[in-house]
Amino acid sequence: MTVPTSRSARVAGHRPTAVRPRAALEPAAPRAAAPTTEQGYALPSMSWWSALLEEETPELRWPASIKVYDAMRSQDAQTQSVLRAVTMPVRRTRWYIDQNGARDEVVQMVAEDLGLPIGVGVPAGGGAAPVPRSRDRFSWSQHLQQALLCLAFGHSVFEQVYRLDEQERLRLRKLAFRPQKTLSKFNVAADGGLVSIEQAPPASARKAAPVVLGVERLVVYTNEREGAEWRGRSLLRAAYKHWLIKDRLIRTQAQMIDRNGMGVPLYKAAGNGQDELDSGRKLASAWRSGLTSGASVPNGADILLRGVEGELPDAMPPIKYHDEQIGRSVLAHFLNLDAQGGSYALAKVQADTFVQSLQALAQEVADTTNQHVVEDLVDLTWGPDEPVPLLRFDEIGAGSGAAIEALKWLIGAGVIFPDRELEEFVRSAVGLPPKPPAGGSTTTT
Repeated sequence: MTVPTSRSARVAGHRPTAVRPRAALEPAAPRAAAPTTEQGYALPSMSWWSALLEEETPELRWPASIKVYDAMRSQDAQTQSVLRAVTMPVRRTRWYIDQNGARDEVVQMVAEDLGLPIGVGVPAGGGAAPVPRSRDRFSWSQHLQQALLCLAFGHSVFEQVYRLDEQERLRLRKLAFRPQKTLSKFNVAADGGLVSIEQAPPASARKAAPVVLGVERLVVYTNEREGAEWRGRSLLRAAYKHWLIKDRLIRTQAQMIDRNGMGVPLYKAAGNGQDELDSGRKLASAWRSGLTSGASVPNGADILLRGVEGELPDAMPPIKYHDEQIGRSVLAHFLNLDAQGGSYALAKVQADTFVQSLQALAQEVADTTNQHVVEDLVDLTWGPDEPVPLLRFDEIGAGSGAAIEALKWLIGAGVIFPDRELEEFVRSAVGLPPKPPAGGSTTTT
């Protein structure tokens, strides 16, 4: 075997010495075995004592927690404002299908089944994007609203339902919502993967077996899932104690006003006769305000309204404090701003942090939908090797006045230059109709 030598060895006149390959000098190190199976587990022991340690507050142990969180989101103005502040920007932003290297036929079918535009909603050749038919079709806006219920309850579960079109292709008909109140069990494998869910039998068939839905037909959105805990964690969990105490304070405040706002009627008898005291007590108990209200007492007797001596406790400061804590639990500090001044200097910083949390939330929704809706749809029609498009969304807050002002400054400073793509982006961001093609018009006659 001829072994090449370096140029320096030839110039020095040295006779080249054959060098054996490294493999001939010593045996190759054995290749480390790559782990291909799991030895640990993600599903904790489900003995009775570990189940008790799962949640310290008894009323917040699933499924009893569903009723509590439902009351929190429907009975308290601050809690409802918190949920709307988190969900409305995600629902309001523009969602679309990105081609992502997929074939046009695949992209078109996915966009039609989800009822979303391709790209930023400007079709080829300009003009307004057509509004798809909605009857017996999947509605993304309705699905997104129900998917975001995972924030209130920790999870939101859907069942995939398909239909065959004229070309015998499977098309997404709907993602059927399975309400949290109907779920009775999450079946999870030892490695933490979801196996199935169980629904309690419907009211019309109480003696029937539970309805079991396998993971292959499920789409599950979870909030802050940890390991095998597919029930997730409610966004309202940290606000529960503040909501509970605030609710009691409001009820106490209402009772104080009701009992002490007018005063307590007090009857002073003229003598010590029991009959007169009994009559006076009835008179005091029946005391009501009104245009025709009045009373008469015997000579020497009297009736008066006795108010509380001293000051009543003021429940408003603690109520306001707990309201603030509910807002802070979701980074929505700006919900606590009032007309007292001073705090508005922090509004922008607080809002920026809040918007970042909304971006993360929207990305989690997009990731779950891409993995368990878009990819499933493409796999059923074209197989697992077919490139898939992606569900994407416009950056939340991109259409704000601050963003438009920044864009105006960058163009004026010559940092960026306007072109057709930038104009279409700005039109889309501020909700303007797309620019018509050259020689065309978006106006219909």
